[in-house]
Order: sequence, then C-alpha cells, then structure tokens
Amino acid sequence: MIENLDGIYETVRFGENLKIRISYLETHEDFPSHWHIPLEILRCRENWYKVQTPDEEYMMSEGDIALIRPGTIHALFSPDEGKRNVYLADVTMFYNIADVETVMSLLPPVTIIRGKNNNDFYNEIKGILLDMEKEYNNHGVFYEAMIYSLLLKMLTCIGRHMNMDGAGKGNKAVMGRYGERMMKACSFINENCTENITLDQAADIAGFSKYHFTRLFKEFTGKNFYKYLSQKRIAYAEQLLANPDYSVTDVAMHSGFASSGAFIRMFKQIKGYTPTAFREMYSTALPGSKYYGGV
Repeated sequence: MIENLDGIYETVRFGENLKIRISYLETHEDFPSHWHIPLEILRCRENWYKVQTPDEEYMMSEGDIALIRPGTIHALFSPDEGKRNVYLADVTMFYNIADVETVMSLLPPVTIIRGKNNNDFYNEIKGILLDMEKEYNNHGVFYEAMIYSLLLKMLTCIGRHMNMDGAGKGNKAVMGRYGERMMKACSFINENCTENITLDQAADIAGFSKYHFTRLFKEFTGKNFYKYLSQKRIAYAEQLLANPDYSVTDVAMHSGFASSGAFIRMFKQIKGYTPTAFREMYSTALPGSKYYGGV
C-alpha cells in the first residue's frame, strides 16, 4: 500500500529505529507508477506478479524474487488472487562501505531472480529473506541488528554473484577476467566523483591503457566513463539540494561541476527536470538522504 505519494514520488515511512519494512499482500491491489529512495524487494509466494518500468515489463512467477533499484520508476500489477511479500529497505546506511555502493551503482533497474532455477544463489537470497521475516515478526533480542546484518549479507551475496555472473548490463567475459579491476575503478569514481578526476586516472587505477579501459568499462557497466561520472555527481548533488542553506551554484561547485550552467544542463538531461524543481518537490522529503536514481 502506498501511503504518501507526491506526484510519482513515494515517501516511505519506517518505524522509529528500524529502516526496513516488510508487508504481506494477499489481496488484489495494483500500484501506479512511482519511485522511492529505499531498495524494494518482492517475493512472489503464490500466482504471478508484474513489475512495469517506462522501458520494460517484468513478469514474476510463483517463487520469483525481484530487486527494484532505488530511484526506479515502476508500477506493480497483481492477479485477483495471489500472495507476495514486499520488503522496503533504506540501504543508504551502508553507502560508506565502498563495495556496497558499487553494487548498488551497478544494479540494473529491475533484477528478477527466478525460482525455477533453484540454484545456490536463489536459495541463499530466499533463505536470507525468510530469516529477515522471522526476525521482523518475532522481535527477539537484538532483532534490529540481526535484520541489518542479514540485509548487508544479502547485498554482499548479490555483489559476489555479480562478480561471477556479470555486472548490470555488463559482459560476463569481461566480469570474469577483469571484474575485480573494474570494481576497483568504480569504487575510485564513487569515492572521488566530486573531484576533477579523469579517464586516464580511472584507467590507471584499473591497470589498463585509456583505450582498452574505455571499451571494458562500457561493457562492464553499460555506460561510458563520463556518463557514469556525471550520474554519480548528480546523485551526490541531490543530497545537497535537500539542504536549503546551499544555493544551486553552491551545489554545483561541491558536486564537481565547473559551472552552475553545466550542472543545471546535466541535471535536467539525467533527471528530466531542473535542480530547483527537484528541491521544490522533494527537499522536505529528503533531509539528509542520498538518492542514487538512474545510476
């Protein structure tokens, strides 16, 4: 159930301490196009479920698990009868862990983990979700810490699977041979996106020539170095825009852009609206948060 919708932006309400919410849906209810900051996980327990983004439609069968990346515009459709669990988790608390931030950056908008595969990866993710539900419902001693540890375990499992099976839209052969070096380059960009970093520096971190790195990076992430860097800067700028003490020019300078004009053009190109419009629409809903949409 969507409780707070402003346009297509959903403000997800959590409890006082736990920034994870699990809902059990057993009635027919469709959800219109919306986006939110938390990571969303769907577990289809009975019948089917459908996730629709502006670019693609994803059909879930019984047993399937879906990961919806923060900031992804999506609608949800259910049959007249069926059961599914919805997990919403604020993962920004883990963004100070470089590996986690890199995993979140490389996730595609929607990832479907098929139950019919019944492989080790599926079984591990399903087991973690079941353990999270158990802790969430029982409220045992230190249950909050246990749920957070399970969430971090899940993100680690996803990252390791990506490392073995290909990242995002990336090429499996590239991931298999050069995954660790590409992850190192992504971490370097994530950590230094507000600085004047260059393609040559990123290539050097990965240990490749600029030309070789350019091709491998595009195959690995699905986007070129400059687009990846720009998207990371815009994601950083969004959290600054939530602070009314910063002017748009201040935000541009702190986010690594050479001028406010360049920042505004890039922000509108990536997000579809201006920084001022973003601040007016969402600043009160995003105090201190970090939104990684479109990355």
